[in-house]
Amino acid sequence: MSLETGISPHGGQLVDLMVKGGGGSEPAVSVALGERQQCDFEMMAIGAFSPLTGFMGEADYQSVCEKMQLADGTVWPMPITCPVDEVTSNTVKVGDRVGLTDDRERLLGYLEVTEIYKQDKAKQARLAYGTEDVAHPGVKALMDDGDFCLAGTVQAVTLRHEPMLPEHRLTPTQTRAEFQRRGWKTVVAFQTRNPIHRAHEYITKCAQELVDGLLIHPLMGATKDGDIAPEVRMECYLKLIDGYYNADTTMLAIMPAAMRYAGPREALLHAILRQNYGCSHIIIGRDHAGVGKYYGTYDAQNIFDGLPEGGLKIKPMKFEHAAWSKQAGGMVSRKTFPAIEGDQIFLSGTKVRELLVRGERPPIEFTRPEIADILIRSMKDA
Repeated sequence: MSLETGISPHGGQLVDLMVKGGGGSEPAVSVALGERQQCDFEMMAIGAFSPLTGFMGEADYQSVCEKMQLADGTVWPMPITCPVDEVTSNTVKVGDRVGLTDDRERLLGYLEVTEIYKQDKAKQARLAYGTEDVAHPGVKALMDDGDFCLAGTVQAVTLRHEPMLPEHRLTPTQTRAEFQRRGWKTVVAFQTRNPIHRAHEYITKCAQELVDGLLIHPLMGATKDGDIAPEVRMECYLKLIDGYYNADTTMLAIMPAAMRYAGPREALLHAILRQNYGCSHIIIGRDHAGVGKYYGTYDAQNIFDGLPEGGLKIKPMKFEHAAWSKQAGGMVSRKTFPAIEGDQIFLSGTKVRELLVRGERPPIEFTRPEIADILIRSMKDA
């Protein structure tokens, strides 16, 4: 595997949408962003969504849905929009400077409105998510949004009021500076929205052997009901890294993006974001960013094979599903050890939750006991 010695942001440079001095006079109209759009706003403002400078207009929206490209041909797999209801769409006019607030009406920034258009939700669901089934959490969030979109350039006054885990909330500029300080030229990112179990630990360490550093980069934005609370996950990450990783070659930071559960297309999005954070590689494992049975086991890996030459600078590291083999006495995958009936330890998420709720640790071959203890305590406290 050839390893690169540096990586540029997607589109060539990092976007910075922060403004100084409060951004000017109060706008006549304000729009409250939903939780997912607040995440998108923050990701745009810090440059993690580079080259985007605002919420997409209709030409970009249609091109992204149909071709996984912005209108100018830049690879981009998921629409990033500012949905509003019909009343708001009739109140706001093209040319307005709209205030963007959080759900408690606190100002985040401004949107210079250049377009107002109706989104094609059925088309977006079918193409971006691969299904129109509202049981899919990403599709349900889309269908629950307003039918119209405001497009235009964003100016950010503040990223978040009362941000969660601020000490780990590093921007792309900050991660790049830290990689440089550590002397890391090649960095592999690990995307996760769950605690890290033994299979994850195994593939991150396999990847770590090939690069200068590992960025454990959990997604800490909006997720679906039933996902483990961010504070609990962070406690698990810190405990695991402290006990089982080399601090000189491992780094932890959070990514405040919303989870879309879009499988292959979201895997591409996750790669673009990590390129903007300065990573040269990203781990793409089994059913990356998937949910339920909507996507094939390795669809998220295969989508990278169809990209145009030079479409992304970051490279995927593709891993098979790994599990503990009793006969081998360690972690194995389909590539490294033959399948033997009853040999490997597989546990479904449902089975793991049942054990934890009863206060029972899953097997040590599945998860580190310290991590299981944190999860058991969190479920008792819930």
